[in-house]
Amino acid sequence: MSKPAKRDRRILWAASVPMMLLALSCVYPIYFAINNALKDRKGYILDRFGLVTDPSIENFVTAWSRARFDEYFFNSVTVTAGAVLALLLVSSLAGFALAVLRFPARKLIFGVILASLMIPVQVVLVPFYQTIVALELLNTRIGLILSYTAFFLPFSTYLMTAFYAALPRELVDAARVDGAKFLQVWWYVMLPMGKPALLTLGILNTLYCWNDVLISLLVLQDERTLMVGIAALRGEYTTNVPLLSAAIVLGAAPIVLLYVIFQRKIVAGIATGAVKG
Repeated sequence: MSKPAKRDRRILWAASVPMMLLALSCVYPIYFAINNALKDRKGYILDRFGLVTDPSIENFVTAWSRARFDEYFFNSVTVTAGAVLALLLVSSLAGFALAVLRFPARKLIFGVILASLMIPVQVVLVPFYQTIVALELLNTRIGLILSYTAFFLPFSTYLMTAFYAALPRELVDAARVDGAKFLQVWWYVMLPMGKPALLTLGILNTLYCWNDVLISLLVLQDERTLMVGIAALRGEYTTNVPLLSAAIVLGAAPIVLLYVIFQRKIVAGIATGAVKG
């Protein structure tokens, strides 16, 4: 083996060590949560970090039934599905308009959308809450759906605008020559070609909405979403860690499964948007 090849191999091995340590640091919290979720409270107190010797699903049953996680799960599924569908529809239409149509102040509107990405959510919480109360959307699922749509729309519009702008303009011109109206161009031409970006955007927005605590806590105060319910399991002075671990596993399982199924498409969609944008 030549010296350059040996040197490259040593560099590869040297780079793989920190990457392996990083991977272990990500895997260990998953192991810790699942391992402690299978223990009872006494077993956790006696050996917090040891491997479970007498596994039990009692904590999962308790979290799902007595901790009302079945209701919280339904609330999370409802608002997440509604918000993601609304975001896909509105951002796709807005991205098509900003990327394809030519109208006054188009660049200004796109600049305002980009600028809104830099505003922290905490800055607008007071006027946001006042608006929710004034519109009588407090403690309603539709209010939380509209809130998620409003907060996550700038990024969604930016992503779809960047994707549609990279598509050949000739496709739109050809459809217009054939007599298609702009909505028909969007529905029959742009929407099918935008499936990679829409899939990536849908999964990312699902992650944002599902894992949110702050906005949900403000809008849906009487009924909780899953992540707010999990946060409520932490006590002021003591916490039932096995029960909390079981709740965390239940809350993370759907998102992990979703990511595993669509992992390649997520990476491909993000890479496509990055190159074309």
